[in-house]
Amino acid sequence: MKTVYLSLGSNLKDRARNIASAIEALGAHGVRVTRESSLYETEPVDARGGWFLNCVVEAETDLMPRQLMRALLAIERSLGRERHAPADSQVPREPRTIDMDILLFGSSVVQAPDLEIPHPRMVERRFVLVPFAEIAPGVRHPVLQQTIAELLALVPDSSQVRRIPRAGAQVGASG
Repeated sequence: MKTVYLSLGSNLKDRARNIASAIEALGAHGVRVTRESSLYETEPVDARGGWFLNCVVEAETDLMPRQLMRALLAIERSLGRERHAPADSQVPREPRTIDMDILLFGSSVVQAPDLEIPHPRMVERRFVLVPFAEIAPGVRHPVLQQTIAELLALVPDSSQVRRIPRAGAQVGASG
């Protein structure tokens, strides 16, 4: 089993439900989620539409990297995601019901036209690094050899990332 880290985001319809549905669907595709970050409301970066909800999950899988990517794309399609512009396009991306990315796949490095691991822009994005640092601050980037916490401390992105209290939690309550 490989330990993988995935980023999930949504800025259409019921954003929290979209993320919960995507996490639930991972199990049916051979991906066992072992940890989930809080949800974070985040300012859109390189995307059109309203604010996102984002999170990062740690999971285990026997799938190979391309198989995992195919599973994520199938889950996205099943939840109504329509992809219009190529991922590397300079055009701002359309709003989306769900967006799922592979951040890390164990310590593997994959450089292919259709898949790059570690995710090539993860170190530039607070909306990825903040939830990632919540669940795995000491995990090392396999190329840069810095921890997620170190990468977060260095990120130049100043976009807003706000933790959303869990359902049922009282804001400001102690204990």
